[in-house]
Amino acid sequence: MNENNREQKHNKASWRIMSQLLETEDIADALEGTLEIIVDELGSEAGAVWILNPKDNMLVPACCRGSSIDISDMTVENGVGIEGVVTGTGKSVMISDVEKDPRIDESIYDEYGRKANTMICVPLKAMTDAIGCVLIINRTDGRLYDKDDLEMCEKMAALAAMTIEEKGYNIPDKEHGKVIISLRNITKEYKSGDETLKVLRRINLDIYENEFVVVLGESGCGKSTMMNIIGGMDKPTGGMIMVEGKDFSNASDKELTDYRREYLGFIFQSYNLMPNLSARGNVQFIAEICKAPMNVDDALELVGLTSRARNYPSQMSGGQQQRVSIARALVKNPKLILADEPTAALDFQTGQEVLRVIGKVVKEKGTTVIMITHNVEIAKMADRVVRLRSGKISSIKRNYQPLSADEISW
Repeated sequence: MNENNREQKHNKASWRIMSQLLETEDIADALEGTLEIIVDELGSEAGAVWILNPKDNMLVPACCRGSSIDISDMTVENGVGIEGVVTGTGKSVMISDVEKDPRIDESIYDEYGRKANTMICVPLKAMTDAIGCVLIINRTDGRLYDKDDLEMCEKMAALAAMTIEEKGYNIPDKEHGKVIISLRNITKEYKSGDETLKVLRRINLDIYENEFVVVLGESGCGKSTMMNIIGGMDKPTGGMIMVEGKDFSNASDKELTDYRREYLGFIFQSYNLMPNLSARGNVQFIAEICKAPMNVDDALELVGLTSRARNYPSQMSGGQQQRVSIARALVKNPKLILADEPTAALDFQTGQEVLRVIGKVVKEKGTTVIMITHNVEIAKMADRVVRLRSGKISSIKRNYQPLSADEISW
């Protein structure tokens, strides 16, 4: 296509977008129509418009386009990932070849199995700061994006930003329960000789009452460090951790001990049972150091081990030992259970058995569970899925229809 024809085509698209924005009463519908024009005009596979929520400094998707893509329940932290970086800096990014660009590690779309090869992300620039961004990925014909495509996207995004400023955009509130744990700008650093290893970088996360949260991420991304800080086993270098409104950032050793004993339950990958005690003895041991434990036999019944109460760990399978571990966590009547890779050492059927029990705990006891796992299939059971990447939260997704343990497989 020659230069004149391309310019005429882009001008025509700009007029279509202007008409869409001016004539459509509902701003959400107008943005959806605008995105459709941009994606179609550039022959792209998928795209999204992200809006910054000033209440929590998180980006939420106003609309998305692309087959088999639904990011409507995801959020991205401002300053993190392509969407957050472009919004935070107010500068456009064009990646001609994602594989060869050192600035990009992953795209939000990678989580849906859609590999981003080429992309454009431009800010929605208001009078002062960027209020969001427009992201498009992959041409359907396989060609790479060029500078003319970037310029067209910037023009169209400018029109959309002006309309959002004029009409306003109401970000719908998500329904949540009571916040029991709140992390704000949490950092964790370790000294290694003359160097400083930054493990967590400004983590912001709320944990709600009676929810199942799965934390995903590659080894070394900071999952265990974040869990240790939530669990009172480590202290942050910076930021604030609140437990039901009380600041625990600089809690004393006694306060942390009481917190772990009374408020938390722990489930470990390696079970950590005492080999010289029976299943009941392991649970009873924990019950005796708590202020208001539940009945030991009730805890064993809840995990389906009444008939195995007198068995020692060596007389039980891995799945049964893990269920004893769950009963041991439950007997404390904790508000929150932290589970670190509880199915990693188990085969599929045994792991599924353990997951059924954890699902039952959340549903019947109303206990909040946070689980670290590498298994993306388990995330389908969660109310929310938190992904960490390089010490930062890269995305949070809410599942409005979580699956049961019987509905997942790996």
